[in-house]
Amino acid sequence: MYIERIVRIVAGAFIVLSLLLAHFHNQNWLWFTGFVGLNLLQSGFTQFCPLFMILEKMGVPRFPKDACCK
Repeated sequence: MYIERIVRIVAGAFIVLSLLLAHFHNQNWLWFTGFVGLNLLQSGFTQFCPLFMILEKMGVPRFPKDACCK
C-alpha cells in the first residue's frame, strides 16, 4: 500500500469517526471534523502533511508517478 492511499484512508476514517462521536456522544467532536478538513485543505496547497512525513520515515513507498494512466 502506498502513502497517498493510507493518508486518504486515515483522513476519511477520522472524519467518519468524529461524525459518529458527535452524533452519539457530544457535538463538540465536530471541531475535530473541522480540524481534519482544514488540514486536508492546507495540505492541498502546501504539500505539508505530518502523517505523510511519518509514513515516509517508516519506509512506506510513495505511489510511482509512471504507474498512473497506463
